[in-house]
Amino acid sequence: MNIIDAHCDVLFQLWEKDLSFFSSNELQVNYKKWMKSSVKVQCFAIFVPDYVSEESQFNIALEMVDLFYTHIIEPYDDIKFISSKEDLLELKENERGAVLTLEGCHVIGRDIAKLKTLIRLGVRAVGLTWNQANAVCDGIGESRGAGLSIFGKEVVETLNKERIWTDVSHLSYQGFFDVMEIASYPMASHSNVKQLCSHRRNLDEKQISSLIERKGWMGITFVSSFLADKEPTTYQDVIRHILYVIQMGGSSSIGFGSDFDGATSYPIDLKDCLHYNRFVKELAHYIDQADLQRICYQNFIDKFPRLR
Repeated sequence: MNIIDAHCDVLFQLWEKDLSFFSSNELQVNYKKWMKSSVKVQCFAIFVPDYVSEESQFNIALEMVDLFYTHIIEPYDDIKFISSKEDLLELKENERGAVLTLEGCHVIGRDIAKLKTLIRLGVRAVGLTWNQANAVCDGIGESRGAGLSIFGKEVVETLNKERIWTDVSHLSYQGFFDVMEIASYPMASHSNVKQLCSHRRNLDEKQISSLIERKGWMGITFVSSFLADKEPTTYQDVIRHILYVIQMGGSSSIGFGSDFDGATSYPIDLKDCLHYNRFVKELAHYIDQADLQRICYQNFIDKFPRLR
């Protein structure tokens, strides 16, 4: 079964540690593991950490774009840059797809031209915040909890026009619902169910229902602190979150957003992209083949906003 994974932080690891994408054992997603796994398409996030000075953030984002092309796309004939739904559908059997995303609009400051530049460079999903506030909106870690600013609304309207996903993972609660009112293509790239785990970044039933009603997409993440309130976790904890969303009517709205290479603790049997194979075989015991296909890849393809 082919898999599409909507979030990993490989680019950050390559930037911070100068690792080899081909074979570094420090990476949960590297070329050798990826080719042996069932992951057909992997999304790679641009994430500029908060210790980078404000004036340097956009330049660091551009460095990560360069890493994406020079370390992931250009060296390998069997990895294709994915810009559109058409690209997803045209992948050959022996090919894998790579999607470029942005995790946090702090890198653009108050400059819409910087956002448009990143889109022209290939970004196809834009997370409005990380945990902190920026010029677009408050993040979930900001006690003020403010929603979209006037500039934030301009950002979402730009994403609508460009047919780019607006990613609400990390967003404040008010910001989430502000986005639901105006975004044409809402998604949560890596968030889980708050009723099953109290992590502040998880979504409650009202939020999940809103995503489902708006025909959005939600990537279930594998980070242990998002799966259960105590560790260790297993892939059974991941399955609990999937089944919960299905029971809410969300079988056409979910997929995977592992957050590999972006955290320190994962299920004991779901440590890197190679473990997807066994995990999906287990998941198949709980849901029918049609739902399995939708969750593994079809929902992501169906909802990919840019057509060509």
